[in-house]
Amino acid sequence: MWRHIASNAVTFLILALFLLGGVVLWGRSQYDAPGPLAQAICLQVERGSNMRTVGSKLAEQQAVTSAPIFRLGADYEEKTGDLKAGSFLIEPQTSMKEIVDIVTRGGASTCGTEVVYRIGINRISTLVRELDPTTNRFVEKAEFTPGVDDVPEIYTQTKAKNDTRFRIALAEGVTSWQVTEALKSIDMLEGTVAEVPDEGALAPDSYEVRTGDDRSAVLARMQASQEQRLAEAWEARDPGLPVASPEELLILASIVEKETGVPEERQQVASVFVNRLNQGMRLQTDPTVIYGITKGQGILGRGLRRSELRAETAWNTYVIPALPPTPIANPGLASLMAAAQPAEEDYVFFVADGTGGHAFAVTLEDHNRNVARWREIEAERGAAAAGNASTGGN
Repeated sequence: MWRHIASNAVTFLILALFLLGGVVLWGRSQYDAPGPLAQAICLQVERGSNMRTVGSKLAEQQAVTSAPIFRLGADYEEKTGDLKAGSFLIEPQTSMKEIVDIVTRGGASTCGTEVVYRIGINRISTLVRELDPTTNRFVEKAEFTPGVDDVPEIYTQTKAKNDTRFRIALAEGVTSWQVTEALKSIDMLEGTVAEVPDEGALAPDSYEVRTGDDRSAVLARMQASQEQRLAEAWEARDPGLPVASPEELLILASIVEKETGVPEERQQVASVFVNRLNQGMRLQTDPTVIYGITKGQGILGRGLRRSELRAETAWNTYVIPALPPTPIANPGLASLMAAAQPAEEDYVFFVADGTGGHAFAVTLEDHNRNVARWREIEAERGAAAAGNASTGGN
């Protein structure tokens, strides 16, 4: 009798283990399988949350088939304690395993609301925008100029949220003084800036920052990035360039940056200045003259006077027969590479062509024709503007 009972017990135990193993295998397959999510979502994980609450939220949004399996899978992988607060983009059909990895591998939000502090040549602005997970595109919520416009309530609310991302975006061609002054106005940063970095030493780019970051540390990141870019451009430079050091290449790149906003023209513009340097010609570029007047502290806001074009300053390339002593702005990577690898052209002249770009020329005769055409365009635009003003713009 006891032998029969023992035999049945063993049978039941084997059956139970078999069923348990099947459940485990099924659960594992569910954990690894593509999820049921049909459209991308932005999963918000609040501070103090745990895998149980996150699993429940995912189940409510039909992103997982089972909240308990999600939690058990995270426990099995020993990632429960690595849960991070933030907002995370969950793509369609993301598996539970992949979601666990997304919410535990780092603290940077990948969706939700973002504040971008834009540092431009003519304007500094603050932009509040939100990522639409269904289109993976940002939707603008508000934009304002600090110190000029009223601060919108949405900015105050957004800045206080713990899952908001902050970025500082530097435009190509801004000066180091402009960047430093802008950083002083960003209220989520801390610390003082002892001195303005050297002109050209900051890399135009987008930098993610966090509340409480030190302003000097942010500038140091920008400087380190520009040092690396300059080193790469110098290493990749064409042989025979009329620049003797990385610093001179940086100066040339800053002039290219200020002379054209058309990406396709950068190498042509660089070729003009390289040809002029090789032929012993003066560069004769207005942006250097302007820098000699402003020292990079703001924009001139008017045209150059004849007296200013004749004035002897270290940056007046209508007077000096070489590069100016310092960069005149912070050039981007594209302008650095254009200065390092200019187009193989014979151009030594260029002038605006009315389209936003320039007309290039090899001879003075061709250049004078281009200048005459530009004068006609300016006159036509002036007449049109005067006509609009007299008719109230109708």
